[in-house]
Amino acid sequence: MTSTPLTIRGASLLKDELHRLKTVERPAVIHAIAEARAQGDLSENAEYEAAKEKQSFIEGRILELEAKLSTAQIIDPTLVDADGRAVFGATVDLEDLASGEKVTYQIVGDDEANIDHGLISISSPVARALIGKYESDIAMVHAPSGVREYEIIAIRYI
Repeated sequence: MTSTPLTIRGASLLKDELHRLKTVERPAVIHAIAEARAQGDLSENAEYEAAKEKQSFIEGRILELEAKLSTAQIIDPTLVDADGRAVFGATVDLEDLASGEKVTYQIVGDDEANIDHGLISISSPVARALIGKYESDIAMVHAPSGVREYEIIAIRYI
């Protein structure tokens, strides 16, 4: 069984979602199913079908979250000793060599990724190009738009 790397923040977000699904969403959909059943003929009851479909989604998501959390390898970026290398959890300042644009990304797990917040998935092309590199190294990113070069300005473990 493979482990799922997560930052402390990412694990917390998944636990919060799991808690919400179990304590809010699941009871609400059970109530909706009960109300739809009370209306009688289930064969032509759209509310019943919709509630059952939502229940199926919620139960599937609960199982998915429980599986991810049970195999989670929770990593605290502040405790990482990577000798200045870009690794999971590291925050990396980059400069696009073609445009001069500067960006900052934190390398996180797949479930935590949010490019709008500077969080990139460990499995993304940018993160794969950064892993193992040091400050002032050049990372060659093979993106759908072609190869892009980024200079690593700084690597922090925050």
